[in-house]
Amino acid sequence: MTDALLPVFYLPPLSWLHEFTKPGRRVILEQQESFLKQTYRNRCNIYGANGRLSLSIPVKHVRGAKMRDVEISYRERWPVLHWRSVESAYRRSPYFEFYEDKLRSLWDFHPEKLIDFNLNALSVIQSIMRTDKKFMLNEAFEKQPEDLDLRNRFSAKQESDYDMPEYYQVFSDRHGFLKDLSVLDLLCNIGPEAATYLSKINY
Repeated sequence: MTDALLPVFYLPPLSWLHEFTKPGRRVILEQQESFLKQTYRNRCNIYGANGRLSLSIPVKHVRGAKMRDVEISYRERWPVLHWRSVESAYRRSPYFEFYEDKLRSLWDFHPEKLIDFNLNALSVIQSIMRTDKKFMLNEAFEKQPEDLDLRNRFSAKQESDYDMPEYYQVFSDRHGFLKDLSVLDLLCNIGPEAATYLSKINY
């Protein structure tokens, strides 16, 4: 069985879910690395009326902090704003109403640590997709692990290298198909076909 080391993301992009859900793979999530700003660790991309929309979780001063120790800042009403953005983006999508209650619950959860928020969101997403992929958290940071190291595979700043078939998106008639968005986009637009779609992604 292949072991893969993955970062812990906020409602991750489809490329991450593709790697996470691969059969015959044991997943280890990286909690010991130094927190990296401007990455999917505290942001996700959805498809809004004006195109790609980035939602970012504000965190407290994190210089040198490990991912497991990064604290969320609630000085701003970001949970409300994120939910409103998601609702606005996907209210007209085919499956939003089926998952609305579970999705809303994501932003009703206000833990102290970012990693707890992300892991809870992953649990909810797995519940919606009816998958039960097991994973573990690493106990120590390894600069050159023996496992398949995917910690730096996914960039929030550059075009994804993954090949993804097009699927229906609410605003594609305005801005075309946008690939590698948050799993939210896939779930709201194709619902129960999400798991099958992930298996068709190539790298």
